[in-house]
Amino acid sequence: MNKADELISAAMDALAREDQAAFDSAAAFLADRDDADRVLVEAATRAISGVWRNGWQPADVVRIAARRLSDRHERVAADLIAWELRSYAQDTVDERWRDQLAGLAATVWWKGGYLAARQARDGAGRLVTVSGVLELLRLLTGLPRLEMLGPPPGHARRTVRARPHAVSEKTLTRVRGLLAKAESTPYEAEAQTFTSAAQSLMAKYSIDEAMLDAAALEALGARQGGGAAPEGVRVGVDAPYEQPKAVLLNLVAEANRCRVIWSRELGFATVLGFPADLSWVEMLFTSLLVQAQTTLENSGTKKHGSGRSRNKAFRQSFLSAFASRIGERLAEATAAAVAQESAGRGTDLEPVLAAREQEVEQAVERMFPNLVSHRTRTSWDREGWAAGRTAADQASLGTRDR
Repeated sequence: MNKADELISAAMDALAREDQAAFDSAAAFLADRDDADRVLVEAATRAISGVWRNGWQPADVVRIAARRLSDRHERVAADLIAWELRSYAQDTVDERWRDQLAGLAATVWWKGGYLAARQARDGAGRLVTVSGVLELLRLLTGLPRLEMLGPPPGHARRTVRARPHAVSEKTLTRVRGLLAKAESTPYEAEAQTFTSAAQSLMAKYSIDEAMLDAAALEALGARQGGGAAPEGVRVGVDAPYEQPKAVLLNLVAEANRCRVIWSRELGFATVLGFPADLSWVEMLFTSLLVQAQTTLENSGTKKHGSGRSRNKAFRQSFLSAFASRIGERLAEATAAAVAQESAGRGTDLEPVLAAREQEVEQAVERMFPNLVSHRTRTSWDREGWAAGRTAADQASLGTRDR
């Protein structure tokens, strides 16, 4: 082990012991070295390659860096992820990873040494920049193993789908645009028009997907690449009020025949389902959070008769009631839509949809064989609960007519 590696190791040990003085000393010695940029970037690259093998994806790493450390570490994580991923042939990186990089705006934007470029962009000192990379490195090396939701970089293989009916990026862009308009308009009727259009658009793809998969299975007797299979995505569930947000996500997912496994300590939930349904669950959950947050911000400050703030209890109750009522509305809409579609097609859709739900359940059992459920308690506020139910009744749902 050379001297630079020894300094990195000493810094990691100091962080593990929560010995700030020892960490500062190791970081200072490392910052003074001419090869600090090279050795730190190499160490971070190795650590990032390791977390890919443990099931992590770019968005997961950036999210945990922001959650456990700071926004500054979040930016460094995005930079170094972009640097690490440039070493793979494009065709061997899953398309979902490339989408995540685009969403994170993660690029190799610097020329020359990274530390100097990051230092200049942040307006920070060299020691602060070096310490930030070391702290991120410590986080990366201590992350737990996650369930593998897709091939890691270097192992993906681009294939041509047998059927062209999967949801296209063009369609998803249109749906996102409709939901954005629903979130921004102050007029409920106008919002309902936008979300109804999104609902109809996504419903066509989802039901067609189910029916075409069923026909392919009947013809082939096996999947043989002809149909979609359940997949997984991770959705951030951020503080504050993580519990009612996770409940809302779960209810949105259930209405769309998906399953949610919440990893509270890591700040995300894993959603399993068929691809079109997963895309819709993510978009609808995000849209409903925006609508709920807007209503909360307009509700003002709540106080007890004594003048003491009860904002926390009010907002917790509001979001819990909002999630509960949204779940009821979604369940009602789904049941009615399936009945309507069955009548329109002259066939009972329930067996086909139930078979897809069973496939999702089997995927959950394979991926999470040791699931444990826990009861949770939360504060309660009568006015907050009533306001949340009212807001949920008025919320623009992008639920699909299916």
